[in-house]
Amino acid sequence: MDIDDLEWQLSNLGGVPPRIVDEILERGGLQVLMEAARERGDWFCAVGAARDLCAAGEFERAWTVVEPFAAAGWQPAVRVGIDALVRWNRVEEALELAHPRGRGQASGDAWRDYAEALVGAGRVDDAISVLVPCLRDRRVLRGLVEMTEGQGCDERVLEVLAPLAEEFRRDPVRCGVGDLWEVLPAQARVLERSGRVDEAIRLLGADVAARRYGPQNNFEFYAELLARHGQVEELRVLATVTQRPTATVPYVRVLEKLGRAGEAEAYLRDLVAAEHPGWCEHTLAELLIRQGRFDDALEVVMHTFDYLDDGNLLQSILILLAEQGQYDKAIALTEGRSPEFLAENEAYWLRSNRWWLMGEAGRAQEAIAEIEALPASDVDDREETIAWLLAQDGRVEQAMARLRLLSGKRAATVLAELLIRQTRFAEAVAVIPDVAAQREEQRRFRMDPTEQEEKAPYDSGDGWGDPWTASDTAHLE
Repeated sequence: MDIDDLEWQLSNLGGVPPRIVDEILERGGLQVLMEAARERGDWFCAVGAARDLCAAGEFERAWTVVEPFAAAGWQPAVRVGIDALVRWNRVEEALELAHPRGRGQASGDAWRDYAEALVGAGRVDDAISVLVPCLRDRRVLRGLVEMTEGQGCDERVLEVLAPLAEEFRRDPVRCGVGDLWEVLPAQARVLERSGRVDEAIRLLGADVAARRYGPQNNFEFYAELLARHGQVEELRVLATVTQRPTATVPYVRVLEKLGRAGEAEAYLRDLVAAEHPGWCEHTLAELLIRQGRFDDALEVVMHTFDYLDDGNLLQSILILLAEQGQYDKAIALTEGRSPEFLAENEAYWLRSNRWWLMGEAGRAQEAIAEIEALPASDVDDREETIAWLLAQDGRVEQAMARLRLLSGKRAATVLAELLIRQTRFAEAVAVIPDVAAQREEQRRFRMDPTEQEEKAPYDSGDGWGDPWTASDTAHLE
């Protein structure tokens, strides 16, 4: 395995994209993914297959899939291999694979993975000791908290975290460690799970009041901590004093959960009346949409829909309405926009969203007619878009025939999705260009300024159908 290729796949969602892997697994195409991992060196196929096999208790087969990748010493593959071996009860092999010896200056990730293997071997104290020198790495810090949950060692973890927390509290600006701020919510999380909730609230509340935070603040974690434990009045004070969405949104959610949605609405309307930033209007619209009060929600935000700045809430409202199946209401909002708004290149994303909504609403033929009435140069990914709409209209064979005439990963991914619907898994994988071809496509794109002017940045391969949903690949790394 070539580590550079593997890194490229992970960074660019290269090879068979994670969403395609998930769709194949959901429909029973595990064997095809195992073959693609072996024959194409496709990382997402490998990790998807390994996780699926582990979930089924087939740990030996999972290790067989991931072993060639882990043998290269590539840390994401090592991590998956450790999991398979530990669950297969091959603990010594897992520890041998995980140990960072011989890798030069091992990364915090490597030590974290080794500690995970130690926990799997029942050596929790050893795992904590391994991580102590690396805790200034936020990923290691998070790993310590996560891997020790339920292991009966919270007091030991708190002992380890205490000096780091105090170091940051003494001088948050000059402690010299940018990631060290995360020790404060980490400490509160361990206190909370060990039953010391009042102490967690007191400590983190003092940190928030003193504005002790780094590149990010701790308002959100503190607000959620208060929300989890029904501290409604304290949460209201935090939201009112800070006037931050990270505190206001949990407050609104808690009130809603307690059946006090009217109180939440009144609170948000007061903020809107006081002309606070647009996030208050968005939060109020979300609340109203969750209650099925679509027209009331639109009344709150409609005035922003022709803004030419970040205060425009049109796209976010389109998404919220679509999530509730209110496609026709969303489509209506794409009409009648001001000439000034459309002149600012907003017409491109607005049309794309409109056609997607029409496809979901059963109006694919109407959308196709709109596209075909425009000059081809005015529509990004014109052929892929029409093909997707044809499929939505039930004309799948026509859609696939159109896509087969196109080159590139984007068209191939849309075609693969259609093939998967027909359980043609091997063919779906085969139509997606291999890693070498995808890397060459990316290189050509970067070297051709005309393509860069006409198209969006290199596509991740997630398909045209849902332009707002980014693949969550954290579970695949």
